[in-house]
Amino acid sequence: MSDAPSWFRDAIAQTPRHDVSEVQGCPIHRMAWGDPKLPGVVLIHGGAAHAHWWSFLAPLLSQRYHVVAFDLSGHGDSGRRPSYPRRIWADEVIGVIEAAGFIGPPIVVGHSMGGIVSIVTASVYGDRLAGAIIVDAPVRKPDPESDSGRRGTEFRNPKVYPDRATAKQHFRLVPAQPCENAFIIDYIAERSLREVEAGVTWKFDPSVFHRASNDVMSDYLSSVRCRIALMRGERSRVVPPETSEYMVELLHRNAPLVEIPEAYHHLILDQPLAFIAALRALLSDWEHSVPRQPPG
Repeated sequence: MSDAPSWFRDAIAQTPRHDVSEVQGCPIHRMAWGDPKLPGVVLIHGGAAHAHWWSFLAPLLSQRYHVVAFDLSGHGDSGRRPSYPRRIWADEVIGVIEAAGFIGPPIVVGHSMGGIVSIVTASVYGDRLAGAIIVDAPVRKPDPESDSGRRGTEFRNPKVYPDRATAKQHFRLVPAQPCENAFIIDYIAERSLREVEAGVTWKFDPSVFHRASNDVMSDYLSSVRCRIALMRGERSRVVPPETSEYMVELLHRNAPLVEIPEAYHHLILDQPLAFIAALRALLSDWEHSVPRQPPG
C-alpha cells in the first residue's frame, strides 16, 4: 500500500470495532467506527461484495457519525441462508440497527444491490430510518450483479485458486468499468477471499443471485416511508439518465438526484473522494432541513 495516497492509508489505519449478531438464525458480521453517541449511518454493500468495500470510506465520516458497515447474509464474513429474498436482507438491516445501539434512527446508504436493499428497507421499515441514500441502483431492471449471475457469466461457479496472489489476479469489477485506483482494488480483492481445502475462493455465496420471485421495485420505491436521495455516476451504464429520471418521477420529484462527475457504476471505488464530499453534503443538509411533503 506504499503507493496509496495518504488519505487512504490514514483511513485503513483506523481499526474498526467488529461484532456479530444473529438475525433470523443467521450470524451477521458488522464493523463500526466513530463515537456511538453520534448520529448513525449504515453502509450497505453491493452484490458479491462485502463490508470492506466501505472500510476505507467509513473513517472519513466517523468524526460526525457513528458509522456501521455490515456483510449481508451470503457475503463477506456473515453466514449463509438457503435463499436470499430481499425482505430478509431488509430484516438484516433492521437487526444490525438494533444491535448497533444507535442514539436514534440512522440513515442507510446502499450501493448497487445494497441500494435495492435500502429501497426495500425504506419502504417496509421507513419509520425506523432517518433517511436512505440510494447509490447507483436501478429499479426498472435487476441489479447489475444479479444480471450477470443469472447469465452465469460471472458468479454462478466461483473458482478455487491455489493461492491468494493467483486469485487476486482474477478479481474483476462487475459490470466491467475503468478504475485507476489500483490500491483500492487490491485492498478489497484481498478481503474478498476465504480459505478452502483446495486453496482459496471468493467469500460470497453464488446462490444469492438465484431468485424464486421478482420483486416489483417500482412499487417499493414509490412507497418509501422516509427521506430519500439518489446518487449516480455520471458515466454509469447501470443507471443511465433515463432510469434516474424514472426513479425521480416515482418519488414525485421529492428527492434530490446527485451525479458524481466522471464516475462509473462503482463510484465508491473510482471517485471515492468526490463521492464522500457529496455524501457529506447530503448528510449535513439533512441535519438542518425539513423534507418537502409529497403531493397528497
